[in-house]
Amino acid sequence: MSRIQGRFQALAKAKRKALIPYITAGDPHPSLTVPLMRGLVEAGCDILELGVPFSDPMADGPVIQRSGERALKHGVGLGDVLRMVGEFRDTDGVTPIVLMGYANPIEAMGTGRFLHAAKAAGVDGVIVVDYPPEECAEFAEGAKAHDIDPIFLLAPTSTDRRIHEVARRGSGYLYYVSLRGVTGASHLDLSDVATRIPRIRAATKLPIGVGFGIRDAESARRIAQTADAVVIGSRIIQEIEAGSSDQAVSRVKAFLKPIREALDA
Repeated sequence: MSRIQGRFQALAKAKRKALIPYITAGDPHPSLTVPLMRGLVEAGCDILELGVPFSDPMADGPVIQRSGERALKHGVGLGDVLRMVGEFRDTDGVTPIVLMGYANPIEAMGTGRFLHAAKAAGVDGVIVVDYPPEECAEFAEGAKAHDIDPIFLLAPTSTDRRIHEVARRGSGYLYYVSLRGVTGASHLDLSDVATRIPRIRAATKLPIGVGFGIRDAESARRIAQTADAVVIGSRIIQEIEAGSSDQAVSRVKAFLKPIREALDA
């Protein structure tokens, strides 16, 4: 059983919903990534999503694009991200970590080498935005063989056939993109999410996380009424941008605390 599966089982037993924050590795500075990860855990997160910087992030809105650009200016690559995970693991062996990014850095490293290094660093799951399940069966099976959960995206436009394919290939949890658009968009339709989650749940026993467009405690609370997990990224990056680097950890912890409280209320 992976750390992700174990965490969701424990949450279900406690009748709690998972809080999954996203930050980009290397933003605002490589030295702050591990302190930010630890701060998010202290603020009550259940699973960490760590973005791998990439120069052409097709699914990311301007906020996360800027975070990736800042990280790339510091020269942060996939190898650096794995080293950051390893450093985090020196003091935290229980919090699940999911890498989220694009195929190019993985292909450049080599998928086999990547999976071996990710396992050694302590990665628990991977979301590769441009790896559709129909075209990465070998990668998904390789990940599972390394006890790494391949996590796939679903969207409002996903057909029943795609939902079943993702449910069959994926593990850990399914990531439902709650709107048509990029990360950080502000047109989240909560009622639409509430009608689509049961359709996905009918096709899988995997937990369902919802991300894109969740910006505050109230939207997180309402999403959690039907989903198993809430994913928040752009708003956390905005908190980092809004202050100086030495305020980054305290700002994200202060932002996340009321969301944790709302999910537990």
